[in-house]
Amino acid sequence: MAEQKVMNDMLGKTVTLKDLAAYQDHSVVSREIIKKPAGTVTVFAFDEGEGLSEHTAPFDALVHVIEGTAQISIDGTPHSVQEGEMIIMPAGRPHALKAETRFKMLLVLVR
Repeated sequence: MAEQKVMNDMLGKTVTLKDLAAYQDHSVVSREIIKKPAGTVTVFAFDEGEGLSEHTAPFDALVHVIEGTAQISIDGTPHSVQEGEMIIMPAGRPHALKAETRFKMLLVLVR
């Protein structure tokens, strides 16, 4: 399985988060780092203006901003996030994301 290989290739090695997903024009790129029954860890790269439309998830999700800035709305309340910051999106509450600049984040989904 390719996903398992990616994770195994990183075990016990130092990696730079921002290098794990490359920007692509007019796109959102993701790379799953860990996929386990207890949750997932994924790195995302958003081109400026790209985003994720409003949705809900059945589990809490932690977003850690690797670089850039984005607007994350939770229950319709906007939150501006930037490099070095994090925000937790609670389970079952609608949320959306839009990159204000090119933006990379680490998403940790806890089941």
